[in-house]
Amino acid sequence: MTTTTPQPNVSALSFSRTTATAVRVLRQLRHDPRTIALMIVIPCVMLLLLRYVFDGSPRTFDAIGASLLGIFPLITMFLVTSIATLRERTSGTLERLLAMPLGKADLIAGYALAFGTVAVVQSALATGLAVWFLGLDVTGSPWLLLLVALLDALLGTALGLFVSAFAASEFQAVQFMPAVIFPQLLLCGLFTPRSAMHPVLEAVSDVLPMSYAVDGMNEVLRHTDTTATFVRDALVVAGCALLVLGLGAATLRRRSQ
Repeated sequence: MTTTTPQPNVSALSFSRTTATAVRVLRQLRHDPRTIALMIVIPCVMLLLLRYVFDGSPRTFDAIGASLLGIFPLITMFLVTSIATLRERTSGTLERLLAMPLGKADLIAGYALAFGTVAVVQSALATGLAVWFLGLDVTGSPWLLLLVALLDALLGTALGLFVSAFAASEFQAVQFMPAVIFPQLLLCGLFTPRSAMHPVLEAVSDVLPMSYAVDGMNEVLRHTDTTATFVRDALVVAGCALLVLGLGAATLRRRSQ
């Protein structure tokens, strides 16, 4: 006699597994105050320091403060996510999870949801501090600044999840920062307009997501309305985050130490 196993509701089961993974990661973060401080407090402290570094030149703070409002969350989320994911792999937690009925996409989405939740808090605090307490002069809506800051934090999360697959230790995960983050930082237009760069470097900067994050922040800084350029920049950053998350799911593998 042949028995047929009933097919579960895949979408509902996938959502359940994703949220369960997110809840587990958030519970772990709750018991790690140093990591919480790195993700939430450090970007605010950096903005505060930046404001008083340029205390005698508030226009300079206005010029670069909005850009750094997006860059700081990206960097911190990249660091924390890559190290936390690698720690799960080296401790054997990831291998045990993948032995359960848990798909790679569910696992990656769960991590993204957990760290994305933290990114919302981080971006809201940093944006509120910059605009309402440090006097960042923004022509457009502060809510658009918050949107780009959140997208940057999610991009940092996605990049961290992706590069963790290629690191064998936490030290190696940190070493990816010069390769992944620093070139984008130099070429994103923060230090000089991208149009003033060497044509080869300008072409490279055109394909780096951080360039569009900085451009999006500058659009909010200069325009009262939501421009087509801002929409394009936000969509590019969001698309890159989704693409990198997909690559992270594809490269995720079990590794026994």
